Amino acid sequence: MKAYENVLNYLSVLKLQGILKNLDELISDAEREKQSNINLLTQVFKSEIDYRTQKRYERNMTGAHFPVIKKVEEFEAGKVKGIGKTEIINISDCRWIDKHENILFFGPPGVGKTHLAIGLGVAAIEKGYNVCFERCTNLMRLLKTAEIQKLSEYRIKRIMKSSLIIIDEIGYTPIEKREANLFFNMISQLHEKTSVIITSNKGFESWAEMMGDDIMTSALLDRLLHHARIFNLDGESYRLKNKNKKEE
Repeated sequence: MKAYENVLNYLSVLKLQGILKNLDELISDAEREKQSNINLLTQVFKSEIDYRTQKRYERNMTGAHFPVIKKVEEFEAGKVKGIGKTEIINISDCRWIDKHENILFFGPPGVGKTHLAIGLGVAAIEKGYNVCFERCTNLMRLLKTAEIQKLSEYRIKRIMKSSLIIIDEIGYTPIEKREANLFFNMISQLHEKTSVIITSNKGFESWAEMMGDDIMTSALLDRLLHHARIFNLDGESYRLKNKNKKEE
């Protein structure tokens, strides 16, 4: 009994919580199945790795700040023009993140831009990447207040250290001159270091007006479009379609 208590203490000191949590079950299974010592050790170490992998996944999902959880496989590609099942499968492998490529989804409201963005973000986290999601309006607020508010500063630091940043709904609200400058500086720092997913209801031709500066907008798009995959989505709004169904 003393030896068992010592083992528990050692596991606690070493912070091997996965093993500590599953030790009794692992020992019972080993005795019942008459496992060799090496097999038992394999299962012990595997339990710790599985535990840490799950905890990292949970932390990353919490830190991503997704407004809802969406899966790529739930997206009805056949009902939207501009992207097909093969293309969705190809980008779901997330290898483009290793190449620091960007993905841009354009289209009217309700066609699934945010669904795809979140779905790719969840897929990236499942593959071990760090992801941050922010709606454009909140990102601008964070950028403006990062120097005076600790919470904003902390969030921006996390965003800048992520493997993938999702910026949702660019173009739904006006962007002030200072916000545009801060946004440009952020994208410049991320260029060829971090992947970005952007969703927008406005085409490139409207961005200069939205940003209020033709030269800066040109430089911004130059960085975003370098190594980028662009999808122009079109189709019937999911939200309007579901609303009409409920009213029938």
